[in-house]
Amino acid sequence: MNPLIRATQWGVLLTAACVAWAAGAQPATNTLGQRTFNVLSYGARGDGTTLDTAAINQAIAACANAGGGQVLFPPGRYLSGTIRLTDHLTLFLAAGATLVGTTNLALYEQPATPSSMPEARFGKWHRALIVGSSLQDVTIAGFGAIDGNKVFDPTGEEHMRGPHAIAFTDCRRFTIRDLSIVDAANYAIYFEISDDVDVRNVKITGGWDGVHFRGTQDRWCRNVNIVNCQFYTGDDSIAGRYWDNVVINQCILNSSCNGIRLIGPATHLIVDHCLFYGPGQQPHRSSNRRNMLSGISLQPGAWDRCPGLLDDVLLSNNTMKDVSSPLTLWAKPGNPVGRVTVSGLEATGIFHSAVALESWSDAPITNVVLRNVRVEFDGGGTADDAKRQVRGPGVDVRPLPVWGLYARNLGQLTLEDVRFSLAKDDLRPVALVDRVQRLNLDNFQFTRLPDVTEPFVTTNVEKMNLKNTDLKSPK
Repeated sequence: MNPLIRATQWGVLLTAACVAWAAGAQPATNTLGQRTFNVLSYGARGDGTTLDTAAINQAIAACANAGGGQVLFPPGRYLSGTIRLTDHLTLFLAAGATLVGTTNLALYEQPATPSSMPEARFGKWHRALIVGSSLQDVTIAGFGAIDGNKVFDPTGEEHMRGPHAIAFTDCRRFTIRDLSIVDAANYAIYFEISDDVDVRNVKITGGWDGVHFRGTQDRWCRNVNIVNCQFYTGDDSIAGRYWDNVVINQCILNSSCNGIRLIGPATHLIVDHCLFYGPGQQPHRSSNRRNMLSGISLQPGAWDRCPGLLDDVLLSNNTMKDVSSPLTLWAKPGNPVGRVTVSGLEATGIFHSAVALESWSDAPITNVVLRNVRVEFDGGGTADDAKRQVRGPGVDVRPLPVWGLYARNLGQLTLEDVRFSLAKDDLRPVALVDRVQRLNLDNFQFTRLPDVTEPFVTTNVEKMNLKNTDLKSPK
């Protein structure tokens, strides 16, 4: 839809709702056919000091009893504990309206998490300012804000994490758009086993993860779009596992951890036209660091056992600046990896670790393609750094004995029109390729230094095809 038309529709909708509020009588019907329930009509004050939880939930209940509609927050600051959503509901925060989390931790509740989910044991960890369970057709929208108010909990995870801003479980057709979310005391948006989720034009500042969503081995999250969003997060901007048909498009990701961290299986994942950059504008809450780790980290099974396939991943036309590593791909036993394609990447200021493509199970990664890639590494590695032994990965990027590419246990690896360069000299090789069945290099270029006698190291490579590529030392 044309953005101007959409904005006009919402403007008309908001005007109609505010007229109904001024009239102070029955809910109005807006131009989209929704009945509008103004929270002020149910006793909310919006003064930032009065607790408005009961009034807001009464407005939602009235909306539910009418079969659905819109619950309107006019301009104001609405202090609240947990708000429980219902089916066929639009929660609309007008420009100038802010929903603020109360500091009273006793007033937070959690969505109903199925006992079959491993996360069910987390208990109060699921608490949130806005919650939903087993719902359909829900929208949280408007041009206002949700303020998590940094409601930290000394008895929570890491002795500090409190409620999420939004948490929902087992939902269908759930939309979050046009909002700002600030200072969540845990994740800004967290959801489980939910389908057809659209997060669009949302700005997230502070807190831990921006959008974190998880399925299970038997029930994946399907059809999720995260589009035109801005992330300025202390922890991972986007994270989770068991994803199917997920699109992350035209987002800005600034983090003091990872841009995107996949901790489990995923299929049909597209990350397209996104900007990743560090250092983080918001500090990492646990360590207070600000350096950004991987732009994109695909590490199924790195945190705990979560069997399943990672396949059909396309990372296209992305830009990165001042991140530790542009891409880490790690496979562990129980997590086979099929095809991963990087098509179009511009990265500068890579300051800590090479591109890493690694299988640490008996099964090789089937096929990785890097095409039209330009990466500039800071360099500075020494001859002693080149002797570093490669050990299995943990959960974050690690130093490697090469500055550009480390590949381990792949069926096929293709580098086509790839250029790796250095900002300053580095005495490590550009690449170490180990246990690869078929290596294809077509127009692969890299900074070559006379003091590095073997700039491109291969071990146990069964077949290598070179085209427009020189791997020799300049000596």
